[in-house]
Amino acid sequence: MTEIHQTAIVAEGAEIGTDVIVGPYCIVGSDVKLGDGVELISHAIVEGITSVGSNTRIFPFASIGHQPQDLKYGGEPSRLEIGCNNVIREHVTMNPGTEGGGMLTSVGNNCLFMVGAHVAHDCQIKDHVILVNNATLGGHVMIDEWAIIGGLSAVHQFVRIGRHAMVGGMSGIENDIIPYGSVIGNRARLQGLNVVGLKRRNFDRETIHELRSAYRLLFAPEGTMAERLEDVAEMMSSIEPVMEIVDFIRADSSRSICQPSLEDAA
Repeated sequence: MTEIHQTAIVAEGAEIGTDVIVGPYCIVGSDVKLGDGVELISHAIVEGITSVGSNTRIFPFASIGHQPQDLKYGGEPSRLEIGCNNVIREHVTMNPGTEGGGMLTSVGNNCLFMVGAHVAHDCQIKDHVILVNNATLGGHVMIDEWAIIGGLSAVHQFVRIGRHAMVGGMSGIENDIIPYGSVIGNRARLQGLNVVGLKRRNFDRETIHELRSAYRLLFAPEGTMAERLEDVAEMMSSIEPVMEIVDFIRADSSRSICQPSLEDAA
């Protein structure tokens, strides 16, 4: 049974699923779609052309779907799509897309956005991603499955972050992070693989060993990155996680690949 508190404001035209809870002093805009089982706990605002997937919970003072913080935005009918089973904590902000980024910001399923996290226009976030308190994404950031962005970190526009990557707290990310990579610092440098995360996700010892071998080869001081990349691709073509890193590095991007410091690579 859907429950809408008497102090909440739900605009005409909003689509509300079954078993939705709209708590005290919440505001739901006319172009919003709330899936079954969504809960707005209190004082949450969902505006714009925004869809929220089933069983997502939005906590007090979150601002979801208001216009992007982009001076080029001209009121175009861009969208924000949020998947299912997400937890969006207090003071989180998420903005819709812009004409320059495909008109869409998207969030996958089973993600956790802790207090004060920000998802800017045109970001693409896959499933099981965690943004820790006050993590901030610039526009057009792409984050793949199971990545974790540490507290008080800032991610530059157009950066890509691969699957199972780990960003340490208070990091400034200006370059792409390979899948399974672990980075930290201002400006962040690659520290190795996210071995703790791999073990938590039940990667077997052999796969972790193969990833470590590939990592050492890719970021060795000898040769160029292009040469080392070809060597790894030839030697480990049958190892799917390794080839995922190879494909990530080969893909077109406006940002460089985050690499170890010279001291770490030596």
